Amino acid sequence: MLTYNLDERGGIPIYEFLYQRLRDDISRGVPGPGKRLPSRRMLAEHLGVSVITVENAYRQLEAEGYISIQPRRGAYVSADMIPQAPLVKGGWREAPGGFLSGPGGGAEAPRKWTLDLSGNHVDPSGFPAATWARLARRILSEKQNALLEPIPHQGLPEPRRAIADYLRAFKGMNIRPEQVVIGAGAEYLYLLIAQLLGPEKIFALEDPGYPKISMVYRKCGAGQVLIPADEQGMNIDILSKSHAAAAHLSPAYHYPTGAVTPIGRRRALLKWAETSGAYLIEDDFDSEFYAAGRPIPTLQSIDRAGRVLYLNTFSQTISPAMRIGYLILPPELLDIYQRELGFYACTVPALEQLILAGFLADGHFERHLSRTRKAYRIRRAEILDAFRHAAFANRARIQEQGAGPRFLLKLDTDCPDEILRARAEALGIRIKFLSDYASAPRPEFAHTLVIHCAGLDPGRLKKSMPLLEKIFI
Repeated sequence: MLTYNLDERGGIPIYEFLYQRLRDDISRGVPGPGKRLPSRRMLAEHLGVSVITVENAYRQLEAEGYISIQPRRGAYVSADMIPQAPLVKGGWREAPGGFLSGPGGGAEAPRKWTLDLSGNHVDPSGFPAATWARLARRILSEKQNALLEPIPHQGLPEPRRAIADYLRAFKGMNIRPEQVVIGAGAEYLYLLIAQLLGPEKIFALEDPGYPKISMVYRKCGAGQVLIPADEQGMNIDILSKSHAAAAHLSPAYHYPTGAVTPIGRRRALLKWAETSGAYLIEDDFDSEFYAAGRPIPTLQSIDRAGRVLYLNTFSQTISPAMRIGYLILPPELLDIYQRELGFYACTVPALEQLILAGFLADGHFERHLSRTRKAYRIRRAEILDAFRHAAFANRARIQEQGAGPRFLLKLDTDCPDEILRARAEALGIRIKFLSDYASAPRPEFAHTLVIHCAGLDPGRLKKSMPLLEKIFI
């Protein structure tokens, strides 16, 4: 919506001030040629002026050829308007996909890549749209009252019960629905954890690791210590010598290497937490797609001292647009959470929670996961086959950790990573290296690409192999 400060008009009439600001914006190309302006009534309500004021401004613009007013359709910027500048100071500008109000509003347009090897995307074709819509219709017809009532701060009882049942059945986690906290995605839950444990605490983080974890804790004012991650996960010897009060780790399927923490080290981590009075934050991101044998029990399921906070989301298993995650708190921390953070409102709308509850309770999630795992296994095999038969295959080594949605590709080259990245970007290809996820360069990380399979089209990859050959050979 167009927003102008009417206090800046001085002594000129409101309609003339509005006309001038619209004229200046249109002259600079925002909104661009052929774009529809807000209706007169909507703009009048937004600015707090009369409809006739907006009508007069639009009529003057039409008279001068800036816009055309089409009966029953609205006002449109004239198609032959030639923009003079892309940005209006103090006005508004057009961003990709729509309009953003305010000076300089919006981010840069996301680049469209010929090939994206680094994007941690979900294949949209696998979304169970029909089932989701059917559940939504059922809830809208049968549970209207629930959609209008206040939501408990930890989330509605139905999805918390469904999540607890799922974790008990498929991950062996003996938890109660009361321990479940529902929130809008992982980042929001990181914020809660930082406040729950206290910003004065020092958090141990995996290095390399998921960058947003560090970013969120830092913004919360928490101290951090980076612990190297080896082929078995977080290094327990270095962790034991730190002064960390909590360790945030992904033992089931480390991001981004895919390393799996074996049971021996898991028990060592639990012992460290118990003896030092620290907590383990078990981030189970992507674990549902690890398919190399029977999954190792979660830390939470073998924790006997109440030192593990378990965290997961449905971003990868259903859709990142859902923004639904959940946190499982041990009893001691649950009491503190309810006492000190219970004033927070739940950040996930009731409709999405109830749809998710039905999706889990009716067995749709289990069937969806089964189909998605099969599709990802086939896709991963095709992607690996494409790399194994590439012209540069003799100079690239695939490093697999199980059979998850990512793998590492180690290049045999002396060319610096930044040069390889620049070559790739010049050809429209996006790549990320293992060093991008680390705090500092390490020789063992050099020339190692992180390849994400879930959103990568094998057909597009094969067509782009000649471009990759130009980069890597």
